[in-house]
Amino acid sequence: MKYYIIAGEASGDLHGSNLIRELKKRDGAAVIRCWGGDLMQAAGGQVVKHYKELAFMGFIEVVMNLRTILSNLAFCKEDIATFQPDVLILIDYPGFNLRVAKWAKEKGLKVVYYISPQVWAWKESRVKGIRQWVDKMLVILPFEKAFYQKWDYPVDYVGHPLVQVIDEASRERATQGLQCRNIATGGSVVVTEKKVGQKEIIAILPGSRRQEIKVKLPLMLEAAKSFPSYQFIVAQAPGQPIEFYNDLLSSFPGVLLAVTGQTYTLLAKAKAALVTSGTATLETGLFGVPQVVCYKGSPVSYQIARRLVKIKYISLVNLIMDKPVVTELIQNDLTAGKIRHELDAILHNENRRSQMIADYAELKMLLQKEGDASARAAQEIVGFLQSETAGARTGNWQ
Repeated sequence: MKYYIIAGEASGDLHGSNLIRELKKRDGAAVIRCWGGDLMQAAGGQVVKHYKELAFMGFIEVVMNLRTILSNLAFCKEDIATFQPDVLILIDYPGFNLRVAKWAKEKGLKVVYYISPQVWAWKESRVKGIRQWVDKMLVILPFEKAFYQKWDYPVDYVGHPLVQVIDEASRERATQGLQCRNIATGGSVVVTEKKVGQKEIIAILPGSRRQEIKVKLPLMLEAAKSFPSYQFIVAQAPGQPIEFYNDLLSSFPGVLLAVTGQTYTLLAKAKAALVTSGTATLETGLFGVPQVVCYKGSPVSYQIARRLVKIKYISLVNLIMDKPVVTELIQNDLTAGKIRHELDAILHNENRRSQMIADYAELKMLLQKEGDASARAAQEIVGFLQSETAGARTGNWQ
């Protein structure tokens, strides 16, 4: 079979690579052409467009790069038409992928969506289009199945692919050295244990975008002053140069900066963490690290988000468990004093730590209920294709 896969972000490249490996196990004749990255290429996909060429985030950036986005869309359609795949597999990245799905369905191509757009949080009306354009939806969050059921749209829950990724990382990274810089002194440190000297490690994950780091990291560092017996290590964001952290960390000689690409190694060694909302909250939970979730945006952006986003929690851990497993300090609640209070609780209140770790275990069981998510997704896709007319080309490319 011929597969065309589109992933537009680093996380999609990771999950796409594992999907490609599983597809090849089940279909020895698989030919896979894709948009993705180095991981998908290494797994055996022929990458025709790297996700780094596609990463336009935010309204202003999208408008400024609209010509490039439209050019990418036109190229994508032409490339699919030339390749004539048996199935188009879309991985998250909804702004682009839903447009491709609509076009592909009009051409008669079978469309599978792996990792649903977060339509349950906002733009719920997108479900109307998804029902028309997507033949099979594979979801990775357990509550998504119930969400789509209310729209009378059957989907398949395959579990979350991060469970397997982090299981492997937990074993591999625990003994790896963590490359760090001390911005204040200019020195380098390699952390090989779960302590630096006698100090246990607290991870700080302040996000990936420059503006959010500037807002949240100073508050996290101010709170860190109250815990001199712990070693705080900040995860450098991909795409942000070390020089960016100079002003932020120069006044904190005891704080280290973990060189980019080592977040999992840092979490494997951490006793606790301060984490910006997003996928990082789920990753931290799957590593079993007690955390405080921190979020603060511009006042205008926050007020807009409050009106558009229809969810009870901002962390994936709480959303999946449907209860406040981890404390969320949002907007005006995000102060150095409150960070200090909540961090003290997860470090020194044994009941609080134990309950959070027990909830993490339940979270993991829920997310791996269907087994290996990548394997299950590949099984669903191959089974879906086998149920179609054998050998039939469904596309109408004229």
